[in-house]
Amino acid sequence: MGQDNWRKLLCPKCKQLKTTCTCSTEPSAPSKSTVVRVGRETKGRRGKGVTTVSDLPLDENGITELATKLKTRLGTGGAVKDGRIEIQGDHRDRIIQELEGLGYRVKRAGG
Repeated sequence: MGQDNWRKLLCPKCKQLKTTCTCSTEPSAPSKSTVVRVGRETKGRRGKGVTTVSDLPLDENGITELATKLKTRLGTGGAVKDGRIEIQGDHRDRIIQELEGLGYRVKRAGG
């Protein structure tokens, strides 16, 4: 069997056989009871502001995927630190719109 044929049999996420794979094919729907908080911070960044997204009901891989999606849609950089997403710049309104479109309950944190 060629190398390309093996790739068709493996799960792209966990690299296990698709028949024994435990990965979820559909991402789970966000919990309606959890409120995601979106805020802005400048402390410790020499006056440069970042938008933070915290209290996400996701595991580390889910948070990373969501951060990638937000960074792509906003056209900016960012990072995942300590279980929360940091997006460069003040994008609170757009991030709130994107998260609500994905089904999350969102609350603006801070001023």
